[in-house]
Amino acid sequence: MASGKELCEGVEWRIRVVDGSSEVLVPPTGLARKVWLRTKGLISGLGMKVRMFLKQAWDMGANDPRKVIHCIKVGLALTIVSLVYFMRPLYDGVGGNAMWAIMTVVVVFEPTVGATLYKCLNRVCATCLAGFLAVGVHWIASQSGDRFEPFVVGASIFILASIATFSRFIPSVKSMFDYGAMIFILTFSIVAISGYRVDKLFDLAHQRISTIIIGTSLCILVIMLVCPIWSGQELHSLTVRNMDKLSDSLDGCVRQYFTNSNGEDDQKLQGYKCVLSSKASEESMANFARWEPSHGRFNFRHPWKQYLKIGASMRSCAYCIEALNSCINSENQAAESIKKHLSTSCLKVSSSSSSAIKELAESVKKMNKSPTIDLLVEEMNSALEELHNDLKSLSHLLNPPTTAENQISATGLVPFMEIIPVVTLASILIEISVRIEALVGSVEELVKESEMKDKIVAKEEKPEGTMKALQRV
Repeated sequence: MASGKELCEGVEWRIRVVDGSSEVLVPPTGLARKVWLRTKGLISGLGMKVRMFLKQAWDMGANDPRKVIHCIKVGLALTIVSLVYFMRPLYDGVGGNAMWAIMTVVVVFEPTVGATLYKCLNRVCATCLAGFLAVGVHWIASQSGDRFEPFVVGASIFILASIATFSRFIPSVKSMFDYGAMIFILTFSIVAISGYRVDKLFDLAHQRISTIIIGTSLCILVIMLVCPIWSGQELHSLTVRNMDKLSDSLDGCVRQYFTNSNGEDDQKLQGYKCVLSSKASEESMANFARWEPSHGRFNFRHPWKQYLKIGASMRSCAYCIEALNSCINSENQAAESIKKHLSTSCLKVSSSSSSAIKELAESVKKMNKSPTIDLLVEEMNSALEELHNDLKSLSHLLNPPTTAENQISATGLVPFMEIIPVVTLASILIEISVRIEALVGSVEELVKESEMKDKIVAKEEKPEGTMKALQRV
């Protein structure tokens, strides 16, 4: 039996079968309608993706306005350097090579002052050195005659490019002059080959060096005068933040384990992972910070390498916290009686260790020796002694003394497998405390070297001030 009803999209036919079920017969839609519906879906999906992208971009800019400022500085530098094309005297001086000034700005402009100075100085020095060598090779090749000139140029490119490439594998050269070695290879090859075809080699080298100097000088002025971001300050702030995260993770993990509280902030508990993943950032920041001039409370010869030692000490502690976290989340859990027996001493060790790390963070932040760090280390060692005594007393729980008056049944003994997790946790806490003492030594060495550098700089500046005063008299 069939029945029909009117719908907004047309007529729907429903067939009732003998067993009581029904089947709907949908009339086929037209080709144009299918294309329209699919196009409409694609447009709406694309619009939703664009909307989500713009929202993410807005949130990123709002969370870190320095990224927006960096974009504005890049646009400002490119706008100014493009005036080379419109100012006739400058254009006549550099000719068609004015494009190299724009390329220089695009390539060397970085978010921080140190990174920009590193690239600018490497580019200028490498370009000048490669230009002079290319001119010399061209002169030697021209004196050897037309027959041997291509071979002299080719051999020089092969030898110097190979040597420069090999130098990039040397760690000391790679950290300071890796970018310069790459620019040297590029510039020497271009100028040497161009010299074989172009008669005005000196003009070519002069224009290329001039445009690069214009581009790098403009980048240095913009990056240092318009809302500068210093690599040294970034490294300093990163070290302080990592110490705070390390402290929160250590105290939070142990407290969550013994108090069975799930209200701890997961972001704080996982903060140690930021310490583990910050090695590359610390190394690059320390390398770029060495190129920066004096700024704020950091002089030109500030001991930036010591920050790497502090970072290594923090990562050694973070690895222990990672092992601690794995022990806490293990399926094999300790007996409640054992946890209760060691909870007080373990919480004291974690609390004193966390307090010591926080005090070290304040010491680095203020760049002076903490007056309370020695007291906090003594408290940590005292808590460790208490933990050692509690661990020794565990033997009574495993093998309690049996006497005629006090017979203990076998069911009253604590299974050995239930004591392993908490003993492992206590051992990791002891190891963390030992590594914190190494961290204390690294921080104190940083403060000591920083004070010594400040005194040296003050002594160097004092005679200059005295001479100026005498000249005024």
